[in-house]
Amino acid sequence: MTNPTIPLADGERYIGGIVAADGTTTHIILLPGAFKGTWKKSMNWSAKQGGDLPNRVEQALLYATAKEEFERDYYWSNTDDESGWAWFQYFYDGHQLSNPKNNELRARAVRRLIIE
Repeated sequence: MTNPTIPLADGERYIGGIVAADGTTTHIILLPGAFKGTWKKSMNWSAKQGGDLPNRVEQALLYATAKEEFERDYYWSNTDDESGWAWFQYFYDGHQLSNPKNNELRARAVRRLIIE
Protein backbone atom coordinates (compact mmCIF):
# COMPACT_ATOMS: atom_id res chain seq x y z
CA MET A 1 0.00 0.00 0.00
CA THR A 2 1.34 3.40 -0.93
CA ASN A 3 0.82 6.59 1.00
CA PRO A 4 -1.65 8.89 -0.72
CA THR A 5 -0.57 12.32 -1.90
CA ILE A 6 -2.76 15.06 -0.50
CA PRO A 7 -3.09 17.84 -3.09
CA LEU A 8 -2.86 21.31 -1.56
CA ALA A 9 -3.57 24.64 -3.22
CA ASP A 10 -1.68 27.83 -2.34
CA GLY A 11 -2.35 28.87 1.23
CA GLU A 12 -3.90 25.57 2.29
CA ARG A 13 -2.57 23.63 5.27
CA TYR A 14 -2.94 19.90 5.83
CA ILE A 15 -4.24 19.32 9.36
CA GLY A 16 -4.55 15.55 9.66
CA GLY A 17 -6.84 12.61 9.15
CA ILE A 18 -9.78 11.32 11.11
CA VAL A 19 -10.31 7.57 10.83
CA ALA A 20 -13.88 6.24 11.03
CA ALA A 21 -14.79 2.84 12.48
CA ASP A 22 -15.02 1.39 8.95
CA GLY A 23 -11.42 2.44 8.21
CA THR A 24 -12.32 5.37 5.97
CA THR A 25 -10.02 8.32 6.55
CA THR A 26 -11.23 11.89 6.13
CA HIS A 27 -8.29 14.23 5.61
CA ILE A 28 -8.84 17.78 6.86
CA ILE A 29 -7.35 20.73 4.98
CA LEU A 30 -7.55 24.25 6.41
CA LEU A 31 -8.32 26.82 3.72
CA PRO A 32 -6.80 30.31 3.70
CA GLY A 33 -8.82 33.31 4.72
CA ALA A 34 -11.10 34.18 7.60
CA PHE A 35 -14.52 35.69 8.11
CA LYS A 36 -16.59 37.16 10.92
CA GLY A 37 -20.37 36.98 10.93
CA THR A 38 -23.47 35.16 12.03
CA TRP A 39 -23.59 31.37 11.76
CA LYS A 40 -25.64 31.42 8.54
CA LYS A 41 -23.38 34.02 6.90
CA SER A 42 -20.32 32.03 8.01
CA MET A 43 -21.78 28.83 6.55
CA ASN A 44 -22.42 30.65 3.24
CA TRP A 45 -18.93 32.19 3.25
CA SER A 46 -17.25 28.82 3.81
CA ALA A 47 -19.20 27.29 0.91
CA LYS A 48 -18.04 30.14 -1.35
CA GLN A 49 -14.46 29.26 -0.36
CA GLY A 50 -15.01 25.72 -1.66
CA GLY A 51 -15.29 24.22 1.80
CA ASP A 52 -17.35 24.02 4.95
CA LEU A 53 -17.05 25.13 8.54
CA PRO A 54 -15.32 22.41 10.54
CA ASN A 55 -17.42 20.08 12.68
CA ARG A 56 -16.72 19.74 16.41
CA VAL A 57 -14.24 16.87 16.04
CA GLU A 58 -12.37 18.76 13.32
CA GLN A 59 -12.28 21.87 15.50
CA ALA A 60 -10.73 19.88 18.35
CA LEU A 61 -8.10 18.62 15.88
CA LEU A 62 -7.49 22.18 14.66
CA TYR A 63 -7.03 23.37 18.24
CA ALA A 64 -4.64 20.50 19.00
CA THR A 65 -2.50 20.85 15.87
CA ALA A 66 -2.88 24.33 14.39
CA LYS A 67 -4.10 26.80 16.99
CA GLU A 68 -1.41 29.26 15.88
CA GLU A 69 -3.47 29.66 12.67
CA PHE A 70 -6.32 31.17 14.70
CA GLU A 71 -6.93 34.30 16.73
CA ARG A 72 -7.48 33.55 20.41
CA ASP A 73 -11.21 33.94 19.87
CA TYR A 74 -14.48 32.07 19.17
CA TYR A 75 -14.96 30.23 15.84
CA TRP A 76 -18.17 28.75 14.49
CA SER A 77 -18.48 25.05 13.74
CA ASN A 78 -20.94 23.67 11.20
CA THR A 79 -22.80 21.86 13.99
CA ASP A 80 -26.28 23.08 14.88
CA ASP A 81 -27.44 22.16 18.38
CA GLU A 82 -31.11 22.07 17.23
CA SER A 83 -32.22 24.85 19.59
CA GLY A 84 -31.48 27.82 17.34
CA TRP A 85 -27.90 27.81 18.58
CA ALA A 86 -24.72 26.35 17.05
CA TRP A 87 -21.46 25.04 18.49
CA PHE A 88 -18.20 26.97 18.48
CA GLN A 89 -14.58 26.39 19.48
CA TYR A 90 -12.79 28.85 21.74
CA PHE A 91 -9.21 29.02 20.46
CA TYR A 92 -7.94 30.53 23.69
CA ASP A 93 -8.47 27.53 25.95
CA GLY A 94 -10.02 24.82 23.75
CA HIS A 95 -13.55 24.86 25.16
CA GLN A 96 -16.50 24.05 22.94
CA LEU A 97 -19.87 25.62 23.73
CA SER A 98 -22.99 26.68 21.86
CA ASN A 99 -24.07 30.21 21.06
CA PRO A 100 -27.09 31.90 19.43
CA LYS A 101 -26.69 31.73 15.65
CA ASN A 102 -27.33 35.46 15.22
CA ASN A 103 -24.18 36.39 17.17
CA GLU A 104 -21.11 37.30 15.12
CA LEU A 105 -18.14 34.98 15.62
CA ARG A 106 -15.06 34.26 13.54
CA ALA A 107 -14.99 31.49 10.93
CA ARG A 108 -12.40 29.44 9.06
CA ALA A 109 -13.21 26.98 6.30
CA VAL A 110 -11.92 23.46 5.76
CA ARG A 111 -12.20 21.02 2.92
CA ARG A 112 -12.32 17.27 3.33
CA LEU A 113 -10.66 14.60 1.26
CA ILE A 114 -11.98 11.09 1.90
CA ILE A 115 -9.71 8.15 1.15
CA GLU A 116 -11.16 4.66 1.54
